Amino acid sequence: MDRGDSHAAGRTDRRASRAMAGHAARRCCLGWDFSTQQVPSLGVPCHTFSCSLCRTQGGVHVHEDRLTITSPVLMWVQALDVILEKMKASGFDFSQVLALSGAGQQHGSIYWKTGANLALTSLSPDLPLYQQLQTCFSISDCPVWMDSSTTIQCRQLEAAVGGARLSQLPHRSRAYERFTGNQIAKIHQQNPQAYSHTERISLVSSFAASLFLGSGMNLLQIQDKVWSQPCLQGCAEQAGISSTITFSPQGAISSYYVQRYGFPPGCKVVAFTGDNPASLAGMRLEEGDIAVSLGTSDTLFLWLQEPTPALEGHIFCNPVDPQHYMALLCFKNGSLMREKIRDVSASRSWSEFSKALRSTEMGNGGNLGFYFDVMEITPEIIGHHRFNPESHEVSAFPRDVEIRALIEGQFMAKRIHAEGLGYRVMPKTKILATGGASHNRDILQVLADVFGAPVYVIDTANSACVGSAYRAFHGLAGGTDVPFSEVVKLAPDPRLAATPSPGASQVYEALLPRYAKLEQRILSQTRGPVG
Repeated sequence: MDRGDSHAAGRTDRRASRAMAGHAARRCCLGWDFSTQQVPSLGVPCHTFSCSLCRTQGGVHVHEDRLTITSPVLMWVQALDVILEKMKASGFDFSQVLALSGAGQQHGSIYWKTGANLALTSLSPDLPLYQQLQTCFSISDCPVWMDSSTTIQCRQLEAAVGGARLSQLPHRSRAYERFTGNQIAKIHQQNPQAYSHTERISLVSSFAASLFLGSGMNLLQIQDKVWSQPCLQGCAEQAGISSTITFSPQGAISSYYVQRYGFPPGCKVVAFTGDNPASLAGMRLEEGDIAVSLGTSDTLFLWLQEPTPALEGHIFCNPVDPQHYMALLCFKNGSLMREKIRDVSASRSWSEFSKALRSTEMGNGGNLGFYFDVMEITPEIIGHHRFNPESHEVSAFPRDVEIRALIEGQFMAKRIHAEGLGYRVMPKTKILATGGASHNRDILQVLADVFGAPVYVIDTANSACVGSAYRAFHGLAGGTDVPFSEVVKLAPDPRLAATPSPGASQVYEALLPRYAKLEQRILSQTRGPVG
């Protein structure tokens, strides 16, 4: 986050702290987020610190093939050193930290060299981590979520477990190039010497937890919380795989942090998780809720009771309830697409854009649109496609119809694909909106109408960091024995922004099947140029 965002997060969560701290106002839990570009730390109830990850292109190295994308492991180690020293210099009282937890960018993998565990257990408090862990990694630049160089390994994994059946196994996702199992297979095949010197492989999240303890991949069967043996065999000879599925403390913080920074010896390290599950915790979703991040790309977080096998989206273990699941859907054509239609159809004015939404009727008179300037993830479509009420494709719409067709189409696609993963809107469903477009009430009104549920807005600047701090409180309070909602019940409530308009349910229940059929028609056609 930039400095402005950091201060905003600090203000928001200091308000949360007063509500949650009660009689122990100075005691706190820390949340960490080992993300692509920065490593922020947030204390509830304390302060926010962050460290930008430099000497890279946005936290990563983009290789010559433009497909291989890695991050230096020691960059994260050094960032942790820098933040802790910042906190120490600011007078932060580490002795008041009850517990900590964190998140890591998903799919990244860390390769610990033989002997690394010994180094972790014998750290000297006189030296920073960076100096002591220089030789602890068999792969110095590790693959991250942006990497797309493993197409061959994806096909090999799918072949090993029966092709499309991969998405029907208990981990519920097909093979994607960025997924960790495929990255492990690539390193095993292309760098066997380094692989043979690897004693343990960690996700970024479990790597970060290991740093504090001092001690999805897409291989996990999310129903049983155990590793899928067919997937493991399809990746590589097995080095030790480190990724913990638990809601409880994993142990006490390493004596290194007690002696160097003054953490209490009893400070607990609660299992870290991925950045997306941590965001679900930070936004305090409950059963039946949806979180929608309306940014450069649009992201949908779903709380599911029972997921449906599908070749799109991703299913995870729920980070706050072991009996349920979370799903993630990502849409590339988010705010940039909205801005483009605004520029063309509303004279570059959000005010005119909103006026067009208010002046057109729900359902847009039966006019439907699909707008994808870049190849979409869900569905895999590119181009602009407009259909009149008779479902005949047309070349253009009037400006106000164009604007409503864009916004209705974006939200209908989200609902259709969410339901494809097993999601159903419930009477108690809330939609939590965040991101730039969440400031536009007229856009949120369309969101409420299409989903038939009230929309709330939240002011969390770094939901993954906040969620990690909440999970630390949850683990300290008893984990699975205490409902997560009980732990965060005194945190500030989200603000109601929009409720469904009268008659919205009838309008969109009739339109959604037609929209889905037209999407399938476009998918079956040869993709044409944008226009």
